[in-house]
Amino acid sequence: MDLGLKDRVYVVTGATRGLGNAAARELVADGAKVVITGRDGKRAEEAAAELGANAVGVAADNSDPQAAARLIATAREHFGGFDGVLISVGGPPAGRVADNTDEQWTAAFESVFLGAVRLARGAAAELTEGGVIGFVLSGSVYEPIPGLTISNGLRPGLAGFAKSIADELGPRGIRVVGLLPARIDTDRVRELDALSPDPEAARAANESRIPLRRYGTPEEFGRTAAFLLSPAASYLTGIMVPVDGGALHGF
Repeated sequence: MDLGLKDRVYVVTGATRGLGNAAARELVADGAKVVITGRDGKRAEEAAAELGANAVGVAADNSDPQAAARLIATAREHFGGFDGVLISVGGPPAGRVADNTDEQWTAAFESVFLGAVRLARGAAAELTEGGVIGFVLSGSVYEPIPGLTISNGLRPGLAGFAKSIADELGPRGIRVVGLLPARIDTDRVRELDALSPDPEAARAANESRIPLRRYGTPEEFGRTAAFLLSPAASYLTGIMVPVDGGALHGF
């Protein structure tokens, strides 16, 4: 199946590792060109070099109000266009309600929530018919995850924002989609498992609750993201797609 990604240009934030990197890798593999970002400029350049000539790495913080304009300008300068953005950001600090400080909540709001809103708003102003805005969210949109109180508070609101702008941008032919990863085998998920006294037992217990009985691979997530961002998904908008091996029920 041809996804229609050849020579399309995307910005993928938080893509030096993890889910953002997996998505960027699959986009490039199918012929797209990507601007990838990370807070560490050197690491962003290294990650882009690993992807080849159709990727460029830029230092950017999602909480920077100027990030959207700068990244879109970079896409146009290097690759001659801008067809969409995948907004991915590292997870906020773990903790229960009594553990997280006001400072942690504020920093997470700036990066996870308001930063994503700004990036989407900037993209919406520049995209034309056929453009797409994607959000990497979390299964916590539908089911709170124990020990991730900040994420549980912010991700559902961002999903609501995504659905709202899907309605607003639809008449212009611009799509908005969300991805809801659960236990994908990334550094972030391993770090969460490591918070348990017995990480191996924690992983086994998590896998036992997944119908497919295993964690997903970054490649599986990346392929799903590439499809949703591609012209092959041209009639999909306003949706939240679980990438979770069946862990979420009823959606």
